[in-house]
Amino acid sequence: MKSLSSLLLLAFMGFGCTPTDPIVGQTEITKFQGNKKGAISVTYDDGIINQFTIAKPIMDSLGLPATFYIITGKVKGSGKGKFIGRDPKVIIAETATIKTDSTNFLERASLIAFTGTSEAEDYHARAGSLFEQGKVDEAHALIDEGYAKVRKGTMKNTNDVVFHNNVEDTTSWEQYKSYSAQGHEIASHTVTHPRLAALDEVNMLYELEQSKADLLKFIGPESTFTAEGPYGTENERVMEYAHKVYPSLRNRMPEEWLEEINRGSRVNPGESTKEYVQWQRGPITRIDINQMKAWVDTVMTHDNTWLVLVFHGVENLGWEPKTRPELVEYFSYMKAYAQDLWIATFRDVTKYLRQRIATQVSAKVEGNAITINLNSSLDPEIYSIPLTLKTYIPANWTSARVIQGQENNTLQIQKDEKGSFVIYDGKPEGGVIVLKEGN
Repeated sequence: MKSLSSLLLLAFMGFGCTPTDPIVGQTEITKFQGNKKGAISVTYDDGIINQFTIAKPIMDSLGLPATFYIITGKVKGSGKGKFIGRDPKVIIAETATIKTDSTNFLERASLIAFTGTSEAEDYHARAGSLFEQGKVDEAHALIDEGYAKVRKGTMKNTNDVVFHNNVEDTTSWEQYKSYSAQGHEIASHTVTHPRLAALDEVNMLYELEQSKADLLKFIGPESTFTAEGPYGTENERVMEYAHKVYPSLRNRMPEEWLEEINRGSRVNPGESTKEYVQWQRGPITRIDINQMKAWVDTVMTHDNTWLVLVFHGVENLGWEPKTRPELVEYFSYMKAYAQDLWIATFRDVTKYLRQRIATQVSAKVEGNAITINLNSSLDPEIYSIPLTLKTYIPANWTSARVIQGQENNTLQIQKDEKGSFVIYDGKPEGGVIVLKEGN
């Protein structure tokens, strides 16, 4: 981890300032864009249509962006869910005489969801849950039970709506692309929403890679940066594969400078001493609006907290749904504190934090100007989020402007206990930044 001191490389030359002006030119990258106190990312899982017909318009009316993790296999024109491997008939026949164990569990758990019924999907999901909990023998036994039904032809459709596969979900790629163009992030929640830990290698990679390929084809590279493995999995084997496919996962971000507090944890963000805290909370049905507002309040009491909200159902569709009135009240509450909160997509906050840690700032006082250079070790084609800079200027400046490339903007001069300063955005790939006195 780079310390903050490594972000400040200062050189002072020829400005005519006396030795009592050492603060002039000192520049740092603020912790969050806009010099805000903290960040919030509103994320939705499963691509449920009410998220787009109810929740999104509420957020749009307030100018708030969101991240939607969609199940790409549901979208017309994309790669569909499938089993890749040996002949399913052979595998099913083997289950009659060979018990499920560690040598065949992943293959069988991968196949069972594609044997034709919603009950079979449920067996896959429940077995995967047991497996992730370390209840391996129970997971094996459940798979044996499921395949006994498959062989007998008694596996059935339960007539229950699978919460992540509602028949009402009809959003098209054309619509998703338009949502992305509006500033929202459309990202991967895999092809079929499986228990990834219960898939063998080839089927896991298909779920990850095919979803990414369709997002790239129908929307563009901006939709291939982050992903969320279904059920919030943190399985180490899954994370190893998924991090090779996607630059960032909401499941896990293994940066040493980031403290991750997952949805089930009761740890308070203030207990961490790391540079940043990613604090995930789930606004589910049983969580009341006052508790949800308290999360927002907590962000503003610290200087390093990124609140990641994980929504699922909206109104009458999806898992643990929140109502329209709740969403209106909650997002309006957030918007009221927009002066202190950076509300941005999961992708944009991730990029900003990584860029800040990986970027060195050099500032030179020369003549009647301060020039600032940004040096980053990250790929500028991917990491191009504007960084917010704070630079101290001479006390006798009565006005200031910033120039970078074709950008030329007037700045507001502010003061703190150290001296006069300006806050402005700089593009990492935009070339030299120049501060000058004048309008």
